[in-house]
Amino acid sequence: MRLIIADDDPLIRAGLEKRLSREPDIRVAALAKDGAEAIDLCKTHVPDAVLMDIRMPGTDGIAATRVIKSLYPHVKVLVLTTFDDRPVIQQALAAGADGYLVKTDKIANIAGQLRLLLEGTSVLGTDVLKKLTPRENPILERLTPREHDIARLVSQGKTNKEIAAELFLSEGTVRNHIVVIMEKMEVKNRTQLSTVYLCR
Repeated sequence: MRLIIADDDPLIRAGLEKRLSREPDIRVAALAKDGAEAIDLCKTHVPDAVLMDIRMPGTDGIAATRVIKSLYPHVKVLVLTTFDDRPVIQQALAAGADGYLVKTDKIANIAGQLRLLLEGTSVLGTDVLKKLTPRENPILERLTPREHDIARLVSQGKTNKEIAAELFLSEGTVRNHIVVIMEKMEVKNRTQLSTVYLCR
C-alpha cells in the first residue's frame, strides 16, 4: 500500500510515518503539510490511500479530499483529525472521504483501518458514530425490506461476500441491490450509505 500522510503538524506527520513505516505492507510515499501539497503528491506518487487532516492552512482537508476523489476516485481517503463536530464530519463524507477517525479515538491499529478501507469497508471511529445520532430520515422510506437488510449489513462493515452468505444471495445480486440502494439514498459510496443509514 502506497500512502501519503497530510497534516500541518510536523510532529504528527513524523509520528504517523514512523508508526506506519513499520508495517510490511505499507510504504509511506510522501508527506504533505497541507491539502494543496497532498493533491500535488497524488499526481506524482498515485497512492492507494491518503491519511488526511482537516484543518490545514490554505487548502484544507475537505477541499483536498473533494479534488483527490474527483481526479483519482480509486484513492482511498481516511480523515484523521481532532474535529468531531457533526457538520465537519458530514462535509468530509460528502466530499468523498472513505473513512473518518478522530485523533482522540483509539487509533493504535490505524494500519488495520487503512487495510479495511482498501478492502471496501467503511471506517468510522466511535466518536464519529456518537455524533451521527439516529434520527428520522424519509430517504430510507424508499427502500424495500430486502434493501433495508442489505443497507444494514453494509453499515456494519460487511463485505458483499459476507452479505451474500448471510442473506442467501449471490454476490452479483448483492452488488446490484447496493447500486439501487445508493441511487435511492442519493449517495456515492458505501461510506456515505453507512452514514445515512446509521443516522436513520
